[in-house]
Amino acid sequence: GSDNSSSCSIYGIGAEIAAEIQEKAFDYLDAPVLRIAAPNTPPPSSPVLEKAFLPNEKDVIALIKKLIQ
Repeated sequence: GSDNSSSCSIYGIGAEIAAEIQEKAFDYLDAPVLRIAAPNTPPPSSPVLEKAFLPNEKDVIALIKKLIQ
């Protein structure tokens, strides 16, 4: 989908934005660019499985903690 929250981390708009930031602002970054995205696998069609598949609040918090360590 076009919504990065449901897109995988490769080949999507999030990957392009991360690449642009990494290329153009590398000298200004204190840490690497990190992305939160769905796994790089086909998405499930079941709503229950989709809920487990998509990034959630817990995933965002874990990534933020990783970034600030």
